Amino acid sequence: MRQDPEHFGDQELVLVYIAKRLKEAKSLEDFLTKSEIDYLVEPDEYIGGTLFRRQLVGAFFYVTPEQESKVRELMPSGGFKPWVPQPD
Repeated sequence: MRQDPEHFGDQELVLVYIAKRLKEAKSLEDFLTKSEIDYLVEPDEYIGGTLFRRQLVGAFFYVTPEQESKVRELMPSGGFKPWVPQPD
């Protein structure tokens, strides 16, 4: 279920997905809500493009560390590939 930042308090959240399109974000919101997962979604910037690199805005999905492994296991069944941090 979508929550406000205040719901999580000072807890550190984990990024699990970056939706690049509104339709994709809404679909993931429906999936997480039906799966009874509390999540935070916020707009943020990411670098995209193949030929021309540029800053774009996407919907960033966060969950608590306790729910991270469950969410990462569930997401593929909904057709979503969890975000994996890239090494520097």
